[in-house]
Amino acid sequence: MSHHHEIVEALQQIGYRLTPQRMMILDAIASGDGHTSAEEIHEAVRAAYPYLDISTVYRTLGLLKALHLVSETDLGSGHAQYELLSKGLHHHLICRECGGILDVDNSFLNPLRQAIDQEHDFHAEIEHLAIFGMCNACNANLRG
Repeated sequence: MSHHHEIVEALQQIGYRLTPQRMMILDAIASGDGHTSAEEIHEAVRAAYPYLDISTVYRTLGLLKALHLVSETDLGSGHAQYELLSKGLHHHLICRECGGILDVDNSFLNPLRQAIDQEHDFHAEIEHLAIFGMCNACNANLRG
C-alpha cells in the first residue's frame, strides 16, 4: 500500500472528509521527493486546480501535522518543509558551511527520548529533527 493510501485511510478512520482539494494536496506531498514546501505544494496543485488558495494548503498541512501524518521541519532555508511520516521517521544533520544534509535514523534519538521520559516524566514527540553543525570535510577545511 502506498504512503498516500495510508493517509487517506487514516483520515477516513477518524472521520475527516476527503475533499478534492485535500486529495490533491496529499497527491502533491506523496509525489514529492521528500521535503516539500507549502508553496511547492500549492504550485503543483494549482497546475490542475487553479482555484486553490494557499490558505487551504496551510490549513490542510496544519491538520495533517496535528494528526501526526506529516512532519514540519526547517532545513535551514527559513521555510518549513513537509514530509509524510509514513515514509519513516528520520532526522537530519545539516552542515551550515556547505549545506550538505545527512539523514540520521530515528533510533539514534531513543536514548534522548528515554532520558527525557525518566528525568522529566515527559513523552517527547521527536518526529523530524534538523540538527545544524559542520560536516567533517568543512571542519577540516577551516582548520587547515
